[in-house]
Amino acid sequence: MRLIHHGAHRGVTGSCHQLKMQNGNSYLVDCGMFQGDDAKEHPNPEIKFPLKGIAALLLTHVHIDHCGRIPYLLSAGFDKSIYCSHPTAKLLPLVMEDAIRIGFTRNRRMIERFLKTVGKQLRPLDYHRWHAIEGGARIRLRPAGHVLGSTVFEVETPDGATAVFSGDIGSQNAPLLNAVTSPPKADLLVLESTYGDRLHDNAENRQQQLEDILRHTLKDKGVTIIPAFSLGRTQALLFEMNNIFERIEQQSGHSLMKAVDVIVDSPLASRFTEIYKDLQAYWGEEAQAVLRTDDQPLVFNNLTTVGDHSEHMDTLGYLAEHRLPAVVIAGSGMCTGGRVVNYLKRFLSDPTADVVFVGYQAHGTPGRTIQQQRDWVRLDGRKFDIQAKVHQLSGYSAHGDQADLIRFVEGFQSRPQHIRLVHGEYHAKKVLNEELSRRGYDVD
Repeated sequence: MRLIHHGAHRGVTGSCHQLKMQNGNSYLVDCGMFQGDDAKEHPNPEIKFPLKGIAALLLTHVHIDHCGRIPYLLSAGFDKSIYCSHPTAKLLPLVMEDAIRIGFTRNRRMIERFLKTVGKQLRPLDYHRWHAIEGGARIRLRPAGHVLGSTVFEVETPDGATAVFSGDIGSQNAPLLNAVTSPPKADLLVLESTYGDRLHDNAENRQQQLEDILRHTLKDKGVTIIPAFSLGRTQALLFEMNNIFERIEQQSGHSLMKAVDVIVDSPLASRFTEIYKDLQAYWGEEAQAVLRTDDQPLVFNNLTTVGDHSEHMDTLGYLAEHRLPAVVIAGSGMCTGGRVVNYLKRFLSDPTADVVFVGYQAHGTPGRTIQQQRDWVRLDGRKFDIQAKVHQLSGYSAHGDQADLIRFVEGFQSRPQHIRLVHGEYHAKKVLNEELSRRGYDVD
């Protein structure tokens, strides 16, 4: 086997890896968009590598840094099968529609062509079963615990070797998802390393931090802005806010119906939430337990969803004019585009406002600048002062931390023969490399 990287080897975003086999065939694993500083180094998303011999695409999940270049791949002439989980097949078209709305691509015609044709190439598969595919290999899918439908791929080549692609490994603190499980063996393990140098807060700490911020919002009647990915993070936040508000109501003895607005300003997030409800069979054990007593754990009384652009602008004006407590969840998660940018422009200079980051912010993105609590940030070419309070809740990250990654590696029945670290900044990969090497693994 030989591995060629077309993205996310020296950086974090743009995941795209090509596994070449001895029989001359190869598989592409993901085809994602570059973001932040990675996008500055790779400004052209068009596919430049040759497609000859690529028998299929294996798609681990639908975050834009793993799937965003698939329309460009199809435009370049790729007409082979795209293998993924059933939830991923349902979610992919919506994600690509969202790519236009939040500015990842302005090539509307290409996206429209993609939406018309991709259904013919998608091959959704069940988890935990071996499937023979074009090119001579067998593949097996395992839940990755990162986002609904996320997948760890096992690839058994015709000569009996096994390659495992982790995709993005999820945190153990993901009540809506099934936890990742390790395959039995791997001659080659391609492992993400996003948080290879740190540990997240546990579930109790993250809930308490979020509750503290929500109580502060109620007290100072400010606006709390949460930049969140429409898929995954938004639904996880709604799930836990529901529990927190129920607890606050029980302790205070009165309803919060008119005390605070929770606003999901993303038509796509609302559609994702509906699909989440339709795919409850794929939810994790904790969420399944909640479903036995609450058939709508992602919906609660003071939740409002914002639809079209006119309603979005009206909401902005209303929040600015009235001193009412509100929590706004809007995309995009790294503040590179989408409706969250308008909220930031309006409220970043307000000392009573809060900005809460619950996910990774890539180098070079506005989210990273705000996260670092600089004095100002540039949005749409203009400088905006930062006087709002900035918070980072690492416990809500969809990425596993160092302990999760090591637990995944050590969960193999036999040690992976070789580990290739991808999808991480230099320091994160270096620290994870050292930790795994210290345990006797062969890592590069």
